[in-house]
Amino acid sequence: MSDTDGKKPLGLGGGNAPRSGQVKQSFSHGRTKSVVVETKRKRVVVPKPGAAGGAASGSAPHLGDPSKRPAGISDAEMERRLAALRAAKAREADDNARRAEEERQREEDRQRRRDEIEAKEREAREQEAAKKAKAEEEERQARAEAEAKIAAAAARKADVLGTRPKSAVKEQPAAPAAKEAAAPAASPAPTEDNRGPASAKPGLSPRKTDREREERERERASKGKGDDGRRAGKLTLTSALDGEGGRTRSLAAMKRKQEKARQKAMGFGAKPEKQVRDVQLPETIVVSELANRMAERAADVVKALMKMGMMVNMNQAIDADTAELVIEEFGHKAVRVSDADVEQVIDTVQDKAEDLQPRPPIVTIMGHVDHGKTSLLDAIRKANVVSGEAGGITQHIGAYQVKTPNGALVSFLDTPGHAAFTSMRARGAQVTDIVVLVVAADDAVMPQTIEAIAHAKAAKVPMIIAINKCDKPGANPQKVRTDLLQHEVVVEEMSGDVQDVEVSAKTGKGLDNLLEAIALQAEILELRANPKRAAAGAVIEAKLDVGRGPVATVLVQNGTLKKGDIFVVGEQWGKVRALINDKGEVVTEAGPSVPVEVLGLNGTPQAGDVLNVVETEAQAREIATYRESAARDKRAAAGAATTMEQLMAKAKADKSVAELPVLIKTDVQGSAEAIVQALEKIGNDEVRVRILHSGVGAITDTDVGLAEASNAPIIGFNVRANASARNSAHQKGVEIRYYSIIYDLVDDIKAAASGLLKNEVREHFIGYAQIKEVFKITGVGNVAGCIVTEGVARRSAGVRLLRDSVVIHEGTLKTLKRFKDEMKEVISGQECGMAFERYEDIRPGDVIEIFEREEVVRKLA
Repeated sequence: MSDTDGKKPLGLGGGNAPRSGQVKQSFSHGRTKSVVVETKRKRVVVPKPGAAGGAASGSAPHLGDPSKRPAGISDAEMERRLAALRAAKAREADDNARRAEEERQREEDRQRRRDEIEAKEREAREQEAAKKAKAEEEERQARAEAEAKIAAAAARKADVLGTRPKSAVKEQPAAPAAKEAAAPAASPAPTEDNRGPASAKPGLSPRKTDREREERERERASKGKGDDGRRAGKLTLTSALDGEGGRTRSLAAMKRKQEKARQKAMGFGAKPEKQVRDVQLPETIVVSELANRMAERAADVVKALMKMGMMVNMNQAIDADTAELVIEEFGHKAVRVSDADVEQVIDTVQDKAEDLQPRPPIVTIMGHVDHGKTSLLDAIRKANVVSGEAGGITQHIGAYQVKTPNGALVSFLDTPGHAAFTSMRARGAQVTDIVVLVVAADDAVMPQTIEAIAHAKAAKVPMIIAINKCDKPGANPQKVRTDLLQHEVVVEEMSGDVQDVEVSAKTGKGLDNLLEAIALQAEILELRANPKRAAAGAVIEAKLDVGRGPVATVLVQNGTLKKGDIFVVGEQWGKVRALINDKGEVVTEAGPSVPVEVLGLNGTPQAGDVLNVVETEAQAREIATYRESAARDKRAAAGAATTMEQLMAKAKADKSVAELPVLIKTDVQGSAEAIVQALEKIGNDEVRVRILHSGVGAITDTDVGLAEASNAPIIGFNVRANASARNSAHQKGVEIRYYSIIYDLVDDIKAAASGLLKNEVREHFIGYAQIKEVFKITGVGNVAGCIVTEGVARRSAGVRLLRDSVVIHEGTLKTLKRFKDEMKEVISGQECGMAFERYEDIRPGDVIEIFEREEVVRKLA
């Protein structure tokens, strides 16, 4: 009996004592090391029977024993807590059951998908096996047919040679291959009694047997290769060690093969067909943009260009010919486009007749300054606009919409009549349907009236003559009609086709007749437009507002302009942020013939630009960029066309011409245009005005810096300098002058330019003297003894020496004496002595001409 009596041996660790062992640890370079490790068993605690109930009951104090209950807990509270605990456990059990059910359903879905995939793989394998079996069967039949043909040919050859018995010829074996296999055994050994060599006997052809042997070996090799090449199941150690030499496929390769087969069976492995694209190709294109248009990788395009010998990166531009070669290499089609094609997105489709609807007429008020154009429009609008204009003259194009007494709408444009606003009047005539030419009855036809007639005729717009100020005592409407005949304007009273109406803006006389004439003319024109298309309009005026940014006054000519529309106007683009009508009200849309202020531009456009609505911001930005580039190229081309000789001549001419540099800032674009044109006309061959910069908006620090660098004044027309610019101008000594009336500005600039003119020097002849004798005096030189024959001789005057009526010297007198006294002047009939400054070639009989110079200040006309 053992000492332990069947018990476990004693130890320090009891039943969980660690067990020791050794582990071999491997290192680099073939080094190993044995390490002693201890393994400790995990202690498993088995609960005693009935412990669960005890735990459940022990998790909370006993209800019946208040001593084991926490302090301050009543029976009801304890009951409530136990109920909540039981409800929580029940919810947990429900959640567990629900999660188990969801997991079971997910597992069923996964199993179903696996079954579907396996079924597809099995079907694919069966189809592949069927295809292979069919191919083997066809190959076997073809081989049998070939062998039968060979046997028949051999038999025919034997018959020809006479080496085959007749009985053998008559017998045709059912299976030639089996007979040929048995032929070598059945054939007798060749002897001398045979009628030919052994190779000629039936069934003993060496070529036939060799071919059959090769076919069998090839079939066996292909069969063995197929068996070896297919491996099913996992790669085990035994199968790996039992393999006969050579490299075998890994398990990862087999998995990849199976995955490819699965993907192919499910239809995922097929590559999509390459899509051939029409690539729009401009004159130059960036490599990355070319790749985007072809839907190819930029790296592949760069690689193709490098193969062509061009070392470029994806951010460089290439020409159209090279890009076309790249496009063709990638299998696409190149479509050549011009840069100007970007403007084709602007809708130029002709409107259908059924889409056209009547629109209000656009009427432009034109005429000479102070003939009452704005006052007449005020009387029609029943508003007072003249008081809002500086000096009582219109200096902007005003756009208004008026409702006539019969309910019809008329859009009016009020243009300035001052001579400087020629461009504004021309612009108003171009966008209008009817021109109302206002002529004062007491002043008749004036220069700007003639100019307005020319603009209206150039635009081929019908005119209505409004003879204003008929309430004045000296009014003579008939003289106005007669004066208009000189300019080929024949009114209806003189058997012409031009309507004329006598009106008075002050008393309101004839306004209804004028509106009737406008309505009649509009009815004759049959004005119609399509409001359901993309809007197009003309910019009447543009300005830069401090609070609202760039603002353009647009007259919509076609379509409907809506809030949110994306548009391009000249070299600028934008999105309509707000529309404001002529009454200052915010509107959501503006139809044909409606003037509105448009907010949302990215820059101030030029007055006269055309606004077109496009579909996307990208199109608008592209068109604006192209127009800006085209304008820049045009300016550069104009400068490049100048030859070196022209540049030298211009530089030489500039040196002789005095310049007055000025910098102009105005409230609106039209005023800037008018002021620049007026100032460019000031000057002559000696002096001119040079416009350094003209812009719209307040005067800023940048303007002050430019003016300081050029030593030029800043002209502000209806704008002011901000506080920073004022301080900067004061520190730098830059003059800022403000104007609100254009003719005051023009007059001041003309006066300043006149100050650059050189004073005119005029000569006044005051006397003549004749030399009687020449005396030589020591220390003085030659002195002429003269007699004053005409006028007076003064010492401060200039003199000329005439010999035979030819001027041989011009200078001043060194001395003028009478007897021994120095005289300031000598009158006619007296004798005197004269000596010239630095000139002594004088002779008796010469005539001395005496004159004085006077400087006269010049002014520009």
